[in-house]
Amino acid sequence: MFNPFKYFEDFRASFGEEAALKLLKALSEIYENLAQTVTKVEFNELKEIVRQQGENLNLLTQRMGQLTQRVDQLTQRMDQLTQRVDQLTQRMDQLTERVDQLTQRVDQLTQRMDQLTQRVDQLTQRMDQLTQRVDQLTEDVRKLTQRVDQLTQRVDQLTERMDQLTQRMDQLTQRVDQLTEDVRKLTGEMGRMKDEMKEVRQHLGGLSITVGYTLENQAYKGLPPLLEKDHGLRVKDRLLRTFLADEKGRPLEVNIYGHAQRNGEEVVILGEAKAQLSKNDIDRFIRRKVKPLQKLLPRTFLVLVTHMISSPEVEEYARKKGIALYYSYELE
Repeated sequence: MFNPFKYFEDFRASFGEEAALKLLKALSEIYENLAQTVTKVEFNELKEIVRQQGENLNLLTQRMGQLTQRVDQLTQRMDQLTQRVDQLTQRMDQLTERVDQLTQRVDQLTQRMDQLTQRVDQLTQRMDQLTQRVDQLTEDVRKLTQRVDQLTQRVDQLTERMDQLTQRMDQLTQRVDQLTEDVRKLTGEMGRMKDEMKEVRQHLGGLSITVGYTLENQAYKGLPPLLEKDHGLRVKDRLLRTFLADEKGRPLEVNIYGHAQRNGEEVVILGEAKAQLSKNDIDRFIRRKVKPLQKLLPRTFLVLVTHMISSPEVEEYARKKGIALYYSYELE
């Protein structure tokens, strides 16, 4: 007779109460069905089979117990592992936070590195420019050194020449001292000669005036016929030496002055006598005598008388200025 309660406790311990009840119910139905359909021999065989299945079930139950124990151990280990994972997760979170902070610092460091790189690039560029300037300065210094060497050589030569010049200067100083003494002696003689030259100049001045007056006197007599012959001027009365007032009323000495007629018009003759005539004398005559009287004497005839001219171009220069030129030998 099949007793289901005999196995209930074992099944319940291994599979739980609900599973044990279902299993016993299934075994009871199988047992009843077999009891109704099989013979005694077959039933005995079936009982043997059931017994074996029970043993197998007991073995299975034992193994299930072992498995349950292992599952419990595994569960305990899983709990420990879960705890460790939680700890690891916490450490990972901390590590992540530290990595985030490190990443932020690395970003800041990268930014500073970029700025530093830029500054280094600028510094490199400035260094290149400075290197170029130093190279140029080095070349300039080399050239300057070469020039200084040349200048030193020239200074050495100049120093040697200065020594020679100093020696010559000493010799010259001696000669100048001697010459100073000679000049001192000459100065006394020159003083005496100066007094004599003063007397000579006085005599020459008087002689020059005399010569000038003589030439003018010749002109007074000799010019009228020459002016009438060469220029159609008929002198009225006579030529003379006189003073005329300029525009400001100042008296102006005129060496040769007179009135003449030409083609029914009154013409004033204005002239000067010069022992030796030059271009400067002509310019001086126009500047000092002609221009100051130009507005007062609108119709004038200019004439110059001389013994000789200072250069061949004086005659042509006088003609260009509108001045008639006569030599003293033409007045005779």
